[in-house]
Amino acid sequence: MSDSPEIGLLNEKPLHAALKAWYARPTDRLEQVVDGFVIDIVRGELLIEIQTGNFASLRRKLRVLVEKYPVRLVYPIAAEKWIVKRPFPGHTAPSRRKSPVRGSYAHLFQQLVSFPALLAHPNFSLDVVLIQEEEWRYHDSSRAWRRRGWRTEERRLLAVLETRLFAGREDLLIFIPPEEKRPFTTADLASYHHIPRPLAQKMAYCLHHINLVQRIGKQGNAYLYA
Repeated sequence: MSDSPEIGLLNEKPLHAALKAWYARPTDRLEQVVDGFVIDIVRGELLIEIQTGNFASLRRKLRVLVEKYPVRLVYPIAAEKWIVKRPFPGHTAPSRRKSPVRGSYAHLFQQLVSFPALLAHPNFSLDVVLIQEEEWRYHDSSRAWRRRGWRTEERRLLAVLETRLFAGREDLLIFIPPEEKRPFTTADLASYHHIPRPLAQKMAYCLHHINLVQRIGKQGNAYLYA
């Protein structure tokens, strides 16, 4: 284990830096190299990684490290978001509006689908952080086909609202509808959690993959889970 503070700080985004500062304790060691991987926070034997984007990029890193160390992944979800657009040339101030989209703990499955089985590993835990954030955007005329040319530049932490630690697969039982609503389809799951159907499908995939629910048949073209 060695110090290489300059490695992990290259291209570090504001949200990642702010969460690392919020999560770290005075005795933690930051930006340590462990078995060839740069780790955000080392707390005793615990390796803590903060991921604000796609989980897929961490798949190999986490699978290697959990075989030797306890590893915790910290993942923020925007429960409230404000979108800030940088002004066009000639304008003096950015515009700011609140997004109608509200994230919840259920949105962790948007990324957990990359490695659901990892939650069954005794060395792995996932700390989900509900936050208020600003998403700063700038206009790129070369990408006018998407978001009318607006691209995300960075995300900024405004406040941490609450956290929930998932330390094993049993902690995901909270996402399974109560007994009176079983068996269920992914449409039922979407309705119960007030989430889009594609996200409910990822949730069902993860819960099935780690044997918390089973497919027991079909209702039309949809699987029934129990």
